[in-house]
Amino acid sequence: MSDQQHYPLQHYPILHQIQPFLAEPAMLRAFGRVAVFMGGDSAERDVSLKSGQAVLSALLSAGVNAFGVDVQGCLLKTVEQPEFDRVFIALHGRGGEDGTLQAILSQAGIPFTGSDVMASALAMDKLRTKYVFAGCGLATPKFRTMASAEDANSIAAELRMPLSVKPSREGSSIGICKVTSAGELVQAWQAAAALDTSVLVEEWIEGPEFTVSLLQDRALPAIGLSTDHVFYDYDAKYLADDTRYCIPCGLSADEELRLQQLALEAFRVVGCRTWGRVDIMQDADGKFWLLEVNTVPGMTDHSLVPMSARAAGISFEELVVRILADTLEQNGAEQEGEPGHA
Repeated sequence: MSDQQHYPLQHYPILHQIQPFLAEPAMLRAFGRVAVFMGGDSAERDVSLKSGQAVLSALLSAGVNAFGVDVQGCLLKTVEQPEFDRVFIALHGRGGEDGTLQAILSQAGIPFTGSDVMASALAMDKLRTKYVFAGCGLATPKFRTMASAEDANSIAAELRMPLSVKPSREGSSIGICKVTSAGELVQAWQAAAALDTSVLVEEWIEGPEFTVSLLQDRALPAIGLSTDHVFYDYDAKYLADDTRYCIPCGLSADEELRLQQLALEAFRVVGCRTWGRVDIMQDADGKFWLLEVNTVPGMTDHSLVPMSARAAGISFEELVVRILADTLEQNGAEQEGEPGHA
């Protein structure tokens, strides 16, 4: 369910900096053969397949010479003898979003969409991302790492209930649980620890949730999220039809500008590039709190980046070509001056 309308660009000083875009024949030729990597072996495989198919269809519609690759097993084998010139990464979760694939493609000299190795690895690790936020003076909920069930009492004494328990390196809200007691904390830790050796516990922020999509270092209109679930979980993101996406997001122009600026700063300090999404909560006092940065957000029919782009007058086809166009400025070696692959 979406409450959506187009924005006058002058309403968004940050958005206003996005320039008109046209994929000319010369650009399409420069792309060469484009592989859309999707699927993978992570817990987000099904979502990734949907994202990848949507991206592939849009690229083909735009006239790009693209094809899909369902990446399974050894990533190295996928790029041993590449029959493509660049990669659009639509892989979510481990292997595709955590810097692993980015490192392999960089070493092979193959340009790819999205953030580089370091930023991808950092953003995938929610715990270490929060250390960066805190170190840079950006507001993020108070947190602790939980190494064992024995930590429950000390964490419950230090942090204010309710708490959010989550695997540090899973996406799509997989494994996240809200708890209100030390006993529930132990159970939630056990569930999260089954998915990841690193478990993050943070104070739960009561209030509205927002997400800000970033495109070429510019902020798109923010989206307010509302669900009848306890929080915006996997089902609410990908399966439920009653999740409410509010565009405009319900904030005043000044508040939304402040929200966008915080998202851009989070994107910057993590080192991200080209595109992504930042999730933020607002408490009862109106203060914004950073949750996480997503470097390969979903691109399905329920996904937030395409929704936000539409509100800015950017079609899905234009969105994916804009993202791909940034690979023309890469050389596949993390911009170290070596000749390009394409």
